[in-house]
Amino acid sequence: MNLDPETEERIEQPVSAEAERETRLTPEQAVKAMRINVPARANRKLRALLERVNADDQLKAWWHASNVNAVARMEINDHSWVHIQIVANIALKLLRQLTKHGVEPSLVRDYGLERDDAEVVVLLGALLHCIGMSIHRDGHEDFSLFLAEPKIRELLDGIYDEPNLTVIASEVLHEITSHRDYGKPLTLEAGIIRVADALDMAKGRSRIPFERGSVSIHSLSAAAIEDVTITDGDSRPIKIEILMNNSSGIYQVDGLLKAKLQGSGLEPYVEVIAHIDTETERRLVPVYRLEI
Repeated sequence: MNLDPETEERIEQPVSAEAERETRLTPEQAVKAMRINVPARANRKLRALLERVNADDQLKAWWHASNVNAVARMEINDHSWVHIQIVANIALKLLRQLTKHGVEPSLVRDYGLERDDAEVVVLLGALLHCIGMSIHRDGHEDFSLFLAEPKIRELLDGIYDEPNLTVIASEVLHEITSHRDYGKPLTLEAGIIRVADALDMAKGRSRIPFERGSVSIHSLSAAAIEDVTITDGDSRPIKIEILMNNSSGIYQVDGLLKAKLQGSGLEPYVEVIAHIDTETERRLVPVYRLEI
């Protein structure tokens, strides 16, 4: 089967070049290069948390070990700090879009805390949601839970006191367990993490693993995603626009993103539009023969 060179390269390397390069580094070299950047704006708690995160070599080592398991050992998709940073920025963007349009986070509605606190919860959920991959992919959400609980308390020491510290920790743990395929988010923040994780799909960073080098709907649809943007919606607070170079990318939207969006709690607030430039649509597979 003949593929265009760029598509072939994306299928052969389903992770970012940075994520693959990192697996060849020593742990000391890998963590030294990691730095999470998100717009803290005027949120002092978020800024203080970011400083601690960027100085935390244990957290970074979990990200490195997760990526080694995923990329070097299982040959699946990016679980590096690159993925973590992408999800963190998408999650904060989704939350801020919602609050800009008057949608209150669950932390504000149910506990009377502030929007700044909801941003802390969302950032921590993004940072910790898949650290359990450092142990194993199977059941990694559960492994993430027991690794994350003491780390949350450590990172927030002095930023929050009891009982708010325990409330924040519980909300983050709820985000972690709810991001799995069969998760059932009970909070806006947990739904945001679930959707943000699925939206890390640009340039082939699909959340669905596939055999390296195999030509399938998973690999082709992942290779078809060029870009994802989040803006104000026309009729809803959030518009997610997905730019595709080929119609096979619809599988990523209708088959994968839809599954994460359904049941997230974000359904009333989000519209999703996928664009294909038919003038320049690439012929990813000139001829496809069904092998029986």
